[in-house]
Amino acid sequence: MNIYTIYADHKDNITAESFVTKMKLFLDKLVKHGKMYTYRITRMKLGFRSMDLPEFRIDMEFESMQKLDDAMSLTLSNNQVDTVHVGFNQYVDVDTIQHFLYRDFPDNLNKPNSTSHLDTE
Repeated sequence: MNIYTIYADHKDNITAESFVTKMKLFLDKLVKHGKMYTYRITRMKLGFRSMDLPEFRIDMEFESMQKLDDAMSLTLSNNQVDTVHVGFNQYVDVDTIQHFLYRDFPDNLNKPNSTSHLDTE
């Protein structure tokens, strides 16, 4: 699984509830169109952190890099998806946004090409 993670804060004049509601409108479209497997939105608890990270974390799970690319293409080419994306993005404090791409480890990319004798027993 490929996990695209975003850390971000909302703008000062936007409530946390509005921020998450707009975000879900966009993310739900990606799931509905079969481009994204699932997502999770979490919020920093009590401001507890060991480094200066934004308050919200959004984890978006994609079955492949192709699905991630397809989600981005859909966002640009589908007016309904782009509209909710723009609607969400205008709530983001752009000075705080951080992007990361993770994958499950170990995964199929890390398996040896040959079969060991243990696999046949």
